[in-house]
Amino acid sequence: MRPPAMLSDAPQAPQDATNMTAAEPPRSPLHALTTSELSGYRRHLEQAIAFFDKQDPIPPARADLQAALDGVIAEQDDRKRLAGA
Repeated sequence: MRPPAMLSDAPQAPQDATNMTAAEPPRSPLHALTTSELSGYRRHLEQAIAFFDKQDPIPPARADLQAALDGVIAEQDDRKRLAGA
């Protein structure tokens, strides 16, 4: 049986204005994601935010992406803190 594909294995679509969508939220809550999945989700959020920052005017969805990124960063910080304890 073949293992499930990882986020990094998925083909990457070109990032232009006609096909750029907000980063898909993960299927599981942040605390249930593996470290790799959490890092991949963070990378997608950062790329989406960077794309939206180049738009004029900046779309309102950018604030939602930033809130999601803040949650990911908080989860990563919690994991680092617990690992060091």
